Amino acid sequence: MSSPTTESRSARRGAVTRASVAVNHRFEVDAAMAILERSAGEAGVELVDADAEADLALALGGDGTMLNALRARLGSATPVFGFNFGRMGFLTSAEGPDLESVIPRVFAGEFRVAELATLHARFESGEETAVNDVVVTSSRVGRMAELRWEISGEEVGEQPCDGLICATPAGSTAYNLSNGGPVMMWGIDAMAISFVAPHTLEARPVVVPRGYELHVENRTRGGSVTVLVDGRPCQELEPGGAISVGLGEPKSMLAHLPEVSFFTRYHEVFS
Repeated sequence: MSSPTTESRSARRGAVTRASVAVNHRFEVDAAMAILERSAGEAGVELVDADAEADLALALGGDGTMLNALRARLGSATPVFGFNFGRMGFLTSAEGPDLESVIPRVFAGEFRVAELATLHARFESGEETAVNDVVVTSSRVGRMAELRWEISGEEVGEQPCDGLICATPAGSTAYNLSNGGPVMMWGIDAMAISFVAPHTLEARPVVVPRGYELHVENRTRGGSVTVLVDGRPCQELEPGGAISVGLGEPKSMLAHLPEVSFFTRYHEVFS
């Protein structure tokens, strides 16, 4: 018998009475919006703007739309349900063309919620929360970075590389996966650390549990490194500058259909 995860323990929610909607208009979503509005009227559900309080947040778009919606709802109890109109949409639960058949089920509360870990990054100028990943990379394309790293005060080494990725379980199937890092199932309370193009044969990905903090110092001679949080540049670290990353307190609340699991999405998207 398998051990229960945060995903499998999650309970079915009640019927939705108010839903916010985040839409990426780069995709063809006009027909879907018309269906959504009609279905909401039939179910007695009030549709509100993306930032308004709601029982459920709906995201219509691709991976970026879903990521932004999850970030916007951090610290709240509002789960995010995604319809994929993009290419991959790993965190979405249904494809855009299926909206008409799926949305009545969602409005009726026929979905579950997986609580996904986030990352908390601290540096000299402030702090950031990441849903997917925190990346440290050379500020100049093609230039190698030199990164000293330690975990909870214990020095691990100094690594020449093109960069470093810290990923949540949600982000483990993004840049981390393409870099050969470990894939973590939804519900695991840990972060994955992997180096990008390490200039050594000994660098291996590491998975770190809650309570352990990664500290990275830029040791690149005469060169800065850039810190990206969920793909957004947020900090330049000059030589001697440092960043610390650990698991954050808020959780990403990911809504999904009962029959949709981490492994069904993994198979559908990456097979």
